[in-house]
Amino acid sequence: MANLGYIQIARRCNQKCVFCSNPANGLVLTFDQAVAYVDDFVARGYHGIILTGGEPTLFEPLEELIHYARERGMPSRMITNGQKTARADYLARLVEAGLTHLHLSIHSWREDVHDYLTQTPGSLKKQRMSLENVEKLGITADVNCVINKHNADHLHENVRWIVEHFPFVSHFVWNNLDPLLNQEMNLDDVLPKLRDFEVSLMKAMRWLDLQGRTFRVERVPLCAMAEYAHCSTETRKIVKQEERTVHFLDQKQTVRQTEWRHDKGEACKVCRFNPICAGLYQMNVYYDERELSPVFLDPQEVIDRIRADQASNPDEPQRRLAAGQCGPDPGREPA
Repeated sequence: MANLGYIQIARRCNQKCVFCSNPANGLVLTFDQAVAYVDDFVARGYHGIILTGGEPTLFEPLEELIHYARERGMPSRMITNGQKTARADYLARLVEAGLTHLHLSIHSWREDVHDYLTQTPGSLKKQRMSLENVEKLGITADVNCVINKHNADHLHENVRWIVEHFPFVSHFVWNNLDPLLNQEMNLDDVLPKLRDFEVSLMKAMRWLDLQGRTFRVERVPLCAMAEYAHCSTETRKIVKQEERTVHFLDQKQTVRQTEWRHDKGEACKVCRFNPICAGLYQMNVYYDERELSPVFLDPQEVIDRIRADQASNPDEPQRRLAAGQCGPDPGREPA
């Protein structure tokens, strides 16, 4: 079991994503505060840190923080919108400081959709430039995608486009929308139903599987994931009994999460996957339990697959668990 710690280092952003789960509040850590959080994760015995926001590249002493974390034996990676890492010289300095892993947020291969979702013209172009820089520098890049109404029908097209243009990308993360954390979010515009994305998500997972790529999915119940139940972020944490701690830049402050289950409906009572399924997030508030259906497959096969993955790649949690819309929020919702 390996645990990663998240640090929100800046709650400022250079995009205005319509689905943002951690909207800008203007707060930024001091360098000493950030160092103290790194030290906290060292003391907790964590295996690495994930720098997030807001947009973490707006934290001015970022290079120094990455270097400090490396000196403390804490590998660091970063969730970013790619606006600043599109500059090759900037990303090169972060890599020299010790950054080896990026999680780039790409929500649609269709430029007009991506620009609308980020409210930033040219945002997809910047992500392409970031990926080009990643390839030249030889570091790892995973792709995060928030599932919403505007991309729900072409999730499979997104992954094909990314793999075609950037074949070195080998891991993908989908986050179903978290509707709770931004009260200004227009839910009628962005919140999908399960049926809106089930088909496209399944096409995407099957295609990536055939290509030898890996992926994780969060806030999606196992009845919507069929043969890929072992790729549920929450299910993997339930089976492996993992925890996560996040140092927030808002009223939540520090949150340590060890519980990964959401709400359960009537169908869940007879579902064999019930013990390892997180259920439906915000059931009957934002998501409808009538979309749930029981699964009668053997859950032990899912458990065995997850444990086999862990045994064959003990560093997998360090490499793969960074996921979030604009950074995670276990105060509301796990990843």
